[in-house]
Amino acid sequence: MARVIVVDNDNKISSDLINRLNESSMVEECQIAPGLNGDFTSLLAEGAIDTIIYSPQLQPNNGMSPDLAEAETVLEGCTHAGIQKVVLLSSAAIYGASPYNPGLISESRSLSLKGNNPIGVHWIEFETLAEKYLRKLTDGKDAIAPLRLTILRPSAVPTRGGTGYFSQLFSRRLAFTLPLHDPSIQLLSPDDLANAVCCAVEKSNGGVFNVAPDGVIPLRIALRMAGSKRIPVPRPLKNDQLEYIHYSWTVSGEKIERELDFVPKRSSAEALADFLGSESGSVSGQSGERLEFDDFGLDTNYIDAKGRGILKFLHNSYFRTEVKGIEYVPREGRAVLTGVHRGFMPFDGVLMVHLIAQEVGRYIRTLIHPALVKTPFPFNFEKLGGINACRENADYVLQQDELLSWFPEGIQGAFRYYRNVYQLGKFGRDEYVKAALRNRAPIVPFVTVGSAEIFPVLAKIQWHWLKRLTLWPCFPIAPPFPLLSFPFPAKWHTQFLEPIHVEKQYPPEAADDIATVQAISQEVKNRMQEAIDNMLRQRKHIFFGSIFSGEES
Repeated sequence: MARVIVVDNDNKISSDLINRLNESSMVEECQIAPGLNGDFTSLLAEGAIDTIIYSPQLQPNNGMSPDLAEAETVLEGCTHAGIQKVVLLSSAAIYGASPYNPGLISESRSLSLKGNNPIGVHWIEFETLAEKYLRKLTDGKDAIAPLRLTILRPSAVPTRGGTGYFSQLFSRRLAFTLPLHDPSIQLLSPDDLANAVCCAVEKSNGGVFNVAPDGVIPLRIALRMAGSKRIPVPRPLKNDQLEYIHYSWTVSGEKIERELDFVPKRSSAEALADFLGSESGSVSGQSGERLEFDDFGLDTNYIDAKGRGILKFLHNSYFRTEVKGIEYVPREGRAVLTGVHRGFMPFDGVLMVHLIAQEVGRYIRTLIHPALVKTPFPFNFEKLGGINACRENADYVLQQDELLSWFPEGIQGAFRYYRNVYQLGKFGRDEYVKAALRNRAPIVPFVTVGSAEIFPVLAKIQWHWLKRLTLWPCFPIAPPFPLLSFPFPAKWHTQFLEPIHVEKQYPPEAADDIATVQAISQEVKNRMQEAIDNMLRQRKHIFFGSIFSGEES
């Protein structure tokens, strides 16, 4: 039977923890810490406590970083003999807020003290401090006794009257945010956090666990529920906290569910509604159903709305896109749509989302470069189904039986010189083939002729400060950019090629066979290059004409 003491400065969370732990059959006694004074130290020294739950006080200047001076006092006290288990409440903010975040981050993600991430660095230092003091207990005779240290990394936990950043954010009438960004955020209910801590006390033998709510909520919707008006702030004035509502930094709760059998009961929207009070906000849709949002921010209403306006105009009237082979795109099931990205600005990727939605009735996801998350653009790429390019995200999409759009040349293809713009470049490490094999998905190649002419790259300037600011590989000299914001109205021709059914020809293990992967990738590349060459031979004019029907348009 555990004798537990809770060290926590948030009265709401402390109260929930005490009540929940006192109900546990594995807890003999549970009490709040009497303060970081002689009484606290004597309790530990007397051996009256064997389990400590510690949630550090947050720094008053930002409401997101731990007070390391206080933490050292508490952790040093925990080294007294008799302590068998420590449950440490760290934060999912430890992973940092960055355009490189893949989404649904797991505990295996490496942590770095480098980079522009002071809040995350403070949490890394906090956990490092804990491991320093609590890795082992040593008595006067140098005998070593192991200590079970469990670190929980919860998502943001708004509490009424709390001093934390997110508690304050949703308590005010005005919310300062960055323009053109609407990240997906996770809000954890205090009740769910208390249950997670109880699971750790009862079942954990040590380790690190994310604690994530059931589902995400877009920042825009969360602020609307809270009745807060968004006030855009210039980017040069942004602070460390604003980074956490600039980018999505969602984490995965799969490990704690698998190992400790913990599943949160409240969604992010429900946690926020609880925080706001029963009379504030709403978590139900028009028909009373529970509000649910895509984990990566895809918003079909956003796609449909843009599809009725600007995207329809660009596709039908401005670029007058001619399409062939759309029947090769599967109407159901998974597939990897492998294409070519040209023209520097990502209009072709955006209009591919629109085309598939209109002609196939499906919403594709596209692996994107972090530059499209960091740099403002007239369209929100996350809402359009963009997800950061990585193996985990590719597998996630395909395992959900969705369509995944992939540009294997990467960002370098978009910045290719116009003089050889229709010659395909290196297909990276052929990851698209590996993903298709691994997840038993067909590959559907597609090519577009015309998109390269909207912003033809004639020269490149290597400005390192621009690379840091935008993550672009260079600054392109590509008329009419940057003097004009709108592209040349070149006519587009898009062709989908017959699928390559790698899932029928090879087992998933073929993804580890370099020769097989390279052979498949070369076949795809050859077919795409052949299609481009044929289309260029048929094209009579950059701005006019059809190359598929032979009729002028």
